Amino acid sequence: MKKVLLIDDDVELVEMFQEYLTQEGFSVSTAHDGVKGTALALAGGFSIAVLDVMMPGTNGIETLRRVREHSHLPILMLTGRGDDTDRILGLELGADDYVTKPCTPRELTARIRAILRRAEAPAADPLKPLALKVGKLELIPATRRASMNGALLQLTSTEFSLLEVLARNPGRPVSKNELSEEALGRPLARFDRNIDVHLSSLRQKLGTLADGRSCLLTIFRQGYQLIGD
Repeated sequence: MKKVLLIDDDVELVEMFQEYLTQEGFSVSTAHDGVKGTALALAGGFSIAVLDVMMPGTNGIETLRRVREHSHLPILMLTGRGDDTDRILGLELGADDYVTKPCTPRELTARIRAILRRAEAPAADPLKPLALKVGKLELIPATRRASMNGALLQLTSTEFSLLEVLARNPGRPVSKNELSEEALGRPLARFDRNIDVHLSSLRQKLGTLADGRSCLLTIFRQGYQLIGD
């Protein structure tokens, strides 16, 4: 049974989400402030945390920052409509995805399942290589580990999924629509900057090639392209 941690100061909303998720087969724990939410998230045992941005005291952004200092637990952010700054900051700090409030329990559950699907190590496929190599970059999909120049990369589940799609298409531009469908498990929404923010973070973590270029290129009107040299 997958364990979900809900962190939100809206008690009624949390109760509604908890009831629905329980009916869908999840085990749910709750916290109504950032301090308790951080402690529970770092205690381990959860498959994913759902974190509201707007909370009194220790807000969602600070809670996310504290959790990310010690854990790669998948985190889904709840943001208010129009809160673009908080949404982008959350993604930059390592949130896996976000849902705009108000949202239905069904929508929240679907987004949780999509994150969990891509966070879980897939079964080995004999028709696919055990490792993907693009230049000095190596990915092992079965264990969701990635390294550059032999050094392990600290990636969120979403970052790994995006990088895997690009690594399976080396030297070819991959559109944002394709990245969203294959890596996030959902169609690209209009004005959605999710992909751009995640790939900006990836570009920093991957570093540069010997000649100073980034190995993750933005191709005008075509998408993103991963190169090895």
